[in-house]
Amino acid sequence: MTRRTPRPARRRLLPATLLATLLSVTAVGCGAAGEDRPHVVVTTNILGDVTREVIGDEAEVTVLMRAGADPHSFGLSAVEAAMLEEADLVVHNGMGLEENVVRHVEAAAGSGVPVVAVGEAADPLPYRGEDGAGAPDPHFWTDPDRMRTATAVIAEQVLEHVPDVDDAAIRANAERYDAELATLTEEMTEAFAALPAEDRKLVTNHHVFGYLAERFDFEVIGAIVPGGTTLASPSSSDLASLTDAMREAGVRAVFADSSQPDRLAQVLREEMGGAVEVVPLFTESLTEPGEGAGTYLEMMRANTAAIAEGLTGTG
Repeated sequence: MTRRTPRPARRRLLPATLLATLLSVTAVGCGAAGEDRPHVVVTTNILGDVTREVIGDEAEVTVLMRAGADPHSFGLSAVEAAMLEEADLVVHNGMGLEENVVRHVEAAAGSGVPVVAVGEAADPLPYRGEDGAGAPDPHFWTDPDRMRTATAVIAEQVLEHVPDVDDAAIRANAERYDAELATLTEEMTEAFAALPAEDRKLVTNHHVFGYLAERFDFEVIGAIVPGGTTLASPSSSDLASLTDAMREAGVRAVFADSSQPDRLAQVLREEMGGAVEVVPLFTESLTEPGEGAGTYLEMMRANTAAIAEGLTGTG
């Protein structure tokens, strides 16, 4: 059994009160008191789920983004920000997704913490359509094949930077999860194969399905919120243009994130005379266990079924 040896200490001293609080919080999540385990911190809960699959019991994994939160807008407490700078490895999406967290990730990197932007290694695409054209799209997880790349990247970074882990266990975990992702791609391909080309048209609350569209041959007609962030706001002309495009394309459904208000999606439905359905999906966050999308695999299977049903009217 090969175990990684600890690298030389590089942590900086924290204020005493903050350090005491951090150690208290960490102890709660780490099991036995005084247990000194390597620690990986992950920004988003989707990547957190993948990271836990790769690491297993070899290290402590802390996920900063809570279930049902918005990756574009969630923030950190002082303790969570300090935790980043005490980690053995920080895993984040990158490409501007975690808009309120990026400065803390950069601070951790500046203090010497190994940081990996997983999305940047997953063959990023530019946003589809005119909104945000040319900017990298951070929503790569909607393509399960790119999540296979993400799994390999995370495993490599853990093996390189996280001390005292069993190399063979990490590799075995990564290979097992890679096989599960390959099966997911096959399932999604089969589920979407029944959709004729004229029905493979997507309208979402914001631009989140560019990677899914490329992988499974869908056409992105548009998004309610322009660009790729939920923090933007559509104008009346934006909504009018989207309504026209939907009528021309014969769109059957509008897909809205179940964790976000669907008011604007309902407005579009009314503008279309009720001719389209508003279908909730889990697009940017996992849920608590048992609420429909407790894991990445569960989220993608639920979305696949909802998209297939929404575009055929069989739901």
